[in-house]
Amino acid sequence: MRHRWALNPAGRTQGPAAETAGCSLNYKTLALILQKIISFTYFVLIARAIGPADLGKYYFAIAFTSIFGIFIDIGQSSVLTREVAKRPDESDRLFSSVFLMKLPLALLSLLAVFLLMNFSAYPEITRQLVYLSMICMALDSFTLTFFAISRGFHNLKYESIASVIFQLIVFAVVLVALKFNLGLAWLMMSLVLASLYNFIFSFYILKKKWGVKINWRPDKVLIKSILLISLPFAVYAIFQRLYLYLDSVLLSLLAGDHQVGIYQIPFKIIFALQFLPLAFVASLFPAMSHYWHNNREQLAITFERAINYLIIISLPVAVGGVILADKIIIIFKTGFDEAVLPLQITMIAVIFMFLNFPVGSLLNACDRQKINTVNMGIAFAASVILNLLLIPRLEAVGASLTVLLTNLLMFILGMLIVPRVAKYNYKKIMIILIKSLLAVTIMGAVGYYLKNQLNLILTVVLAGISYLITLYLFRGFSKADVASIYQSFGKSKYN
Repeated sequence: MRHRWALNPAGRTQGPAAETAGCSLNYKTLALILQKIISFTYFVLIARAIGPADLGKYYFAIAFTSIFGIFIDIGQSSVLTREVAKRPDESDRLFSSVFLMKLPLALLSLLAVFLLMNFSAYPEITRQLVYLSMICMALDSFTLTFFAISRGFHNLKYESIASVIFQLIVFAVVLVALKFNLGLAWLMMSLVLASLYNFIFSFYILKKKWGVKINWRPDKVLIKSILLISLPFAVYAIFQRLYLYLDSVLLSLLAGDHQVGIYQIPFKIIFALQFLPLAFVASLFPAMSHYWHNNREQLAITFERAINYLIIISLPVAVGGVILADKIIIIFKTGFDEAVLPLQITMIAVIFMFLNFPVGSLLNACDRQKINTVNMGIAFAASVILNLLLIPRLEAVGASLTVLLTNLLMFILGMLIVPRVAKYNYKKIMIILIKSLLAVTIMGAVGYYLKNQLNLILTVVLAGISYLITLYLFRGFSKADVASIYQSFGKSKYN
């Protein structure tokens, strides 16, 4: 018998533990959406105020230090969450070992950044931005570890609240810095102040809520054990971080700050859009884990539905972005006209980016983490090669093409493995894809016609309505599907 993914199976965990986990997930989903809205708003304000070249300096500093930030936390926080969930009575011992590991790693990372910048040819303002950004990376890394304890106790409430307050602090300081023309350094200081708040708040929760104490005597056996367990997490995290941020660093080196600033427009837009699949798959992973051990047929159905829903969501986002790119860029004022083509290219990549979320969740839920790591490594290697080939010739357009091609590569690599763990109905997915393509073609025509007749918001609304009506008439979705998608953005069913 086929069940709807959104329905609860018999044997679902009930009681306070499940309710706490579900409530925490609701907090996390809401916080994620608010974060994306606030961060994108102040990004627009910054871009409008300082232009592409200074925006490039600002985000080069963030990208450069983000790469080094991963070497402070090489997967220990993920291990800490998992082990505290298994052994809550040993939280002091586990936390102390991770904390003592991270202290020397943080010092080494800070020293490496300082030396590299000090002997580089970058201007003084860029160096200052990098130094300030590295303080953020160090603080954020320890904050991640402090909140890892909360996650181990199945509590996301405090971390979710803190993440929104973080963005509000940045937003407030950015407004002041722009109002009084305080310069790039104060724009970066907004992140430092927000990171400092998060660090203090997370440490307070660690001590007062969970009562965790630091033992300054290193447990060498436990540290070695955590390092070994962290290795798979570390390899994947390093590949992922390099994949996400190395393109901005290479753009700075090969094409200059102006092109980094141009590239940030599509980068931040697709980054903001990720709340859609992120919120969607929040309930997907526990469902897949449950079905992997209990119902392989339902596992395939769950994956099939997830792909179908994200096809329905991603296609109008991508096509709408391509058609309206020139109107979207106007939001950022003059100076960003070059970003239209990079934005159109990256909007096409959104389709594969969204679909990679359920593919990755399935492989992780079915104990195929190593395959995910290998796939990410292949995508990273391809990204480096493509960026080195394309950026010198095409600049920001080349970096955007790399995003498209590597996301497509990741999707193909993942889908080659999926049939080994889930025998999904390929024909049903193709039917939904065809219906969605027909509906999005009509939507695209409506959007293209209206974009020069109406403002951007009205065009988006009317084109979106035309897509939904057309897809409904094609029987691409039903009222039950809408309810299922809505529930998927809520709490997890399998905690």
